[in-house]
Amino acid sequence: MAETPHEEVERKYTVGAGTAVPDLTGVDGVAKVGVAVEADLAATYFDTAELSLVQRGFTLRRREGGADEGWHLKEPSGPDARSETRLPLGRAVHTVPKRLRSAVGHLTGGRPLVPVARICTHRTEVALVGDDGTEIAVIADDDVHATRLLAPPLALHWREWEVELAGAPSDLLERIEAELLGAGARPGVVSSKLARALAEESPGHGPSPGGVALSRRSTVQDLLTAYLAEHLVVLKEHDAGLRGETVHRLRIAARRLRSALTTYRPMFVPGAVDALREELRWLGGALSEARDSEVLRGHLDALVTDEPPATAHTRLRERIDNDLDQAHRAARAAAVEAVSSERYRRLVRSLDAVTEAPPLRPRASKRARKALPRLLERDARRLRRAAKAARRTHGPTTREEALHEVRKKAKRLRYAAESATPVLGKRGKRLAQRAKKVQDALGAHQDTVASRAWLEELAARADRDPAVAFGAGRLHAREEQRAEAAERAYEKAWGQLPRKHVDRWVTDTST
Repeated sequence: MAETPHEEVERKYTVGAGTAVPDLTGVDGVAKVGVAVEADLAATYFDTAELSLVQRGFTLRRREGGADEGWHLKEPSGPDARSETRLPLGRAVHTVPKRLRSAVGHLTGGRPLVPVARICTHRTEVALVGDDGTEIAVIADDDVHATRLLAPPLALHWREWEVELAGAPSDLLERIEAELLGAGARPGVVSSKLARALAEESPGHGPSPGGVALSRRSTVQDLLTAYLAEHLVVLKEHDAGLRGETVHRLRIAARRLRSALTTYRPMFVPGAVDALREELRWLGGALSEARDSEVLRGHLDALVTDEPPATAHTRLRERIDNDLDQAHRAARAAAVEAVSSERYRRLVRSLDAVTEAPPLRPRASKRARKALPRLLERDARRLRRAAKAARRTHGPTTREEALHEVRKKAKRLRYAAESATPVLGKRGKRLAQRAKKVQDALGAHQDTVASRAWLEELAARADRDPAVAFGAGRLHAREEQRAEAAERAYEKAWGQLPRKHVDRWVTDTST
């Protein structure tokens, strides 16, 4: 099979485990529904370690199974549309074909393409046939198991529906969507399976979970309501079971909701959401230890694996696994207790109420495109002040605390910019990406703060096992090197942020 182009027009929907695909023969233009066909698909996705492709809406994968197995490169080409280049599987499994490497070279800057996610899908697919007997669309019911291959590892499981047109007019999507939403589906809140697998949640575009179609003319209220609704959906989806990935998603949703209530605070009636912000802070704190202990254990296990073989190797891993497993069980029990409590249920009810009828000032009825730059500048000023304070600190402990504050402020600016992207476009997205680089660099630094503290405690407790104490010391030294590298990455990322007047920068269309 030679290289072939393909135009893909599709929409995705999130559905519960027991939701049945509705009968679509009543949709105008659909004469009949074909026989269901099942297939097992396995795809490995490639990107740079920095996710250069995903951040620009591109996906590159090697898929086995199904009628279209092979190498696929997808890139955005319009609303609900992506152009796709396909190549045969060939012999290479871990190396991207040269033709596709060249096609994305302007995005990767020559950085190597590595496997970043593995996604296995059990697909049940039916064709929709038009009055003239031709196929006009395909409905895919996907049961998805995904594994993020980048650190920290993450395993996810979800179900979704995809509707892809087969040459039919785009208004057919609207008619099909009405039936799917009526059956209990919700518009997908991330752009692709890969974005969800990587936990790279994209800001919403098009129809929002709140039912408002966002555009450059949307008001602050439209934008805020859609954003709150989007992440409230995620919160509710992941507050049961509390496996590792659900704790992660639940905590991120709580953080995004709290961050939005903070950024948009000037738009609310004074004091209206202060208590809600504090309750979200409580929830984040209740979940943090369960997730942090998981991440720490995974990272330390990887460090031990990289150590030269020695007698301490096995004993050191056993101590890490045993101690952190106990800590994780206790933290997970506390997290389960938190989300099972009446306090959590009251929090969710309060979030429902604020999302459905936000207590906003009249100024929230203004165009978001005019009001949001000032809110972003407000968050950017806080970030600049935190960075300035960090530069003036002396002593390792004080500096670590100061850099942690910078990270939190960078995260808030990132979330705010992502929420603004539907109305500010590329400039909003670019600001979010640059703030994320600062956040990621300082996140890696904060991880080393936690790991070094834990390793110091382990060495102190291992007085009767010098080999374990020695091994912990070696890991501590490596973590010190990682901290130094993270600070260098932070300085580089900081240089890419707008120096001042973010409000002007995000509305500047000259570049």
